[in-house]
Amino acid sequence: MRAALALLALLANPALAQSEETVTIDTPLGPVVATLETPAGDPAPVVLMFHGFTGSRDELPVATTDEGVFSRTARLLSEQGIASLRIDFRGSGESPGAFADTTFEGQVADGLAALDWLEGNPAVDGQRLAVLGWSQGGLVATAVAGRSDKPDALVLWAAVANPEETFAGIIGADNLAKGLEVGDAALPVTLPWGATIELKRGFFEGVTTFDPPAELASYAGPLFIAHGTKDTTVLPTALDTFLAAHEGEESSWTAEMDHVFNAFTGPQTLDQMVGETVAFLKPHLQ
Repeated sequence: MRAALALLALLANPALAQSEETVTIDTPLGPVVATLETPAGDPAPVVLMFHGFTGSRDELPVATTDEGVFSRTARLLSEQGIASLRIDFRGSGESPGAFADTTFEGQVADGLAALDWLEGNPAVDGQRLAVLGWSQGGLVATAVAGRSDKPDALVLWAAVANPEETFAGIIGADNLAKGLEVGDAALPVTLPWGATIELKRGFFEGVTTFDPPAELASYAGPLFIAHGTKDTTVLPTALDTFLAAHEGEESSWTAEMDHVFNAFTGPQTLDQMVGETVAFLKPHLQ
């Protein structure tokens, strides 16, 4: 019932005029390309969005629509009076760099730089700010929130809690072991969906050392977690792991959805999740 009411509220509100622009954020490690989406009117509260492993800022296409998971989410947020900034991590999407050089710590640095950029941007109200991360982006979000303790709210969608478990499933346990031995070379990896990528030792080291629940434990603000009961990429036990690590206000939402929120069949489940997310965010971004 709550999910249905949240979705009805999300879809019932008349769309606000909004604008979308591509921006470049300078960081000490290189530029990051992003999309800033803002509703009409006074500077609005803003959500900083982090994409997943091998993803990009619009994220994968949603069936029966012409939108990606994140571009659709950004539009729905804007229609509810919430701005957003969705970034391409360096080496992903339109941001310069080689994907093979990607590391968890490098993405955290990108996220922290984007957070600082938003705080000082007059187009949004950077003093009312939330962070949202999906999958590996959720892993990054735990550190951005925990190390800065700045967000007024944190949203984790199917976030990685146990990197070794998750990436053993995605790239194989044998490749995890090989990746620690490649030195400065790049290891080619074929992913379950057929794509072949290259990764360097820094990525594999992060898989063995990065601790998302410990990062989250440093964040005292409100937390919302959404996870699918049919997620085989990041197992549903991640939800309980994160709730146990976090001290403070928290809530969660589950549905019969896979790791991509059933986006390959249409937007219905995604829209329900966004409705729940908006219902959580609004009181904390007033």
